[in-house]
Amino acid sequence: MKFQHPRAGGRDRSGVGRILSGLFLFMFCGLAPVAGADVFTLEATIQQALDANLGLKVSGKEIDAARAIRNIRRSEFLPTFSAAYQYSRIDMSSRAGVVVPEDEYTFVGSIHQPLFDGFSRLNRFRIAKLGLDAAELAEQVERQDVIFGAKELFFTILKARKLVEVAQQAVVQLEAHKDAAHNFYKVGMTPLNDFLEAEVELANARQTLITARNRVEIAKSNLNRLLHRPVNAPTRLEDDGRLVSFGKDLEFCLAEAEANRLELKIARMDVDIARREKDLGKQGYYPSVDVQGNYYRRGSEWDVDGGSGIDDASSWDVTAVARWTFWEWGKTRYTVEEKHSRLIQARYEQQAIRDQVQLEVKQAYLNAKEAEQNILTVRQAVEQARESFRISEERYKGQVATSTDVLDAQTLLTRTMSTYYNALYDFKIFKAALFRAMGLEVLG
Repeated sequence: MKFQHPRAGGRDRSGVGRILSGLFLFMFCGLAPVAGADVFTLEATIQQALDANLGLKVSGKEIDAARAIRNIRRSEFLPTFSAAYQYSRIDMSSRAGVVVPEDEYTFVGSIHQPLFDGFSRLNRFRIAKLGLDAAELAEQVERQDVIFGAKELFFTILKARKLVEVAQQAVVQLEAHKDAAHNFYKVGMTPLNDFLEAEVELANARQTLITARNRVEIAKSNLNRLLHRPVNAPTRLEDDGRLVSFGKDLEFCLAEAEANRLELKIARMDVDIARREKDLGKQGYYPSVDVQGNYYRRGSEWDVDGGSGIDDASSWDVTAVARWTFWEWGKTRYTVEEKHSRLIQARYEQQAIRDQVQLEVKQAYLNAKEAEQNILTVRQAVEQARESFRISEERYKGQVATSTDVLDAQTLLTRTMSTYYNALYDFKIFKAALFRAMGLEVLG
């Protein structure tokens, strides 16, 4: 949207020059590219934010750790192998009449296979697998947060930049009005109060411009931090100017959130993990069954190949052991009760997350709809405010309106244009928040 400035009358030649010089300054400072600045589109900003985000890197390592835990639990189903090598020095004086080697070397190779342990290994494996799935979903949640953060900062900078342009235009207009008021005062056509009032409003506008520029710099610094760039790195954003309406109703958004929101899936996994933890706590109700096989080699020399006093250099055995600890003073029962409480707690937390998600969707939806309606409403009001300011200034130059009329019209124009740009970019931010609330990953 182009800003139109009032034309000065024939009696205010200095005002015309001030407007032209102000417009040149406005175009040069507000719209000219920053030398050496990187140009970012919305898509490029999002991609660089994803590439640079340390939280995503942390989440990736968490996935690696969860995968390792799952592999550990899977290995517990397989047999284990072990070996032992032993050397013994025997006191021969205590073995009178018995032929034994004075030095004895022994090698034992063993294989151990658990057969049943009250389903504990199975439950530990399922818990670890759910933990890996939850870690992968948590990484996607972090990714969606980064995407929304990049969008929010991108549109915040664009909005702040537009508000700088509005503030610059206000300064230009008030400078021209101040010159006109000064000229009228010098020739005795208006009181000194008109000139002083114009100077005060101009000072206020300049202060507003300084504040607006600072907000742009702060927003850029926040974006640089998100992109993992130096805080003062020059940045120029490319605004495509598109305004895509959101035509879905609230019920559609709620249904999308229920189907896609990753936090809900993680909450369901937490309930499943709590259920498996409860089953794991029941292992004390069952016996355990293990099988172990051993192979022995004995010898009077280091190569364990028989020798004097050793009748049989090799032997083996296979042992099956069933164990059942049937009394621990209620330990297993109390464990199951604790895990059951954790399960109920996980279900309550799941419901709380669902309620929070629905609230987030509704708030984002209403905010987006409100901002979209404001755009349509204020767009026409901007043209009306601009025309009102033009008329007021022309009437003031013809001395049929007061300086207060001009200042009021200028304030109305600035406020209306600020409202328009706030609504325009707030709509884009709220729409991005709505996509995030629905669990949708939209990069554009």
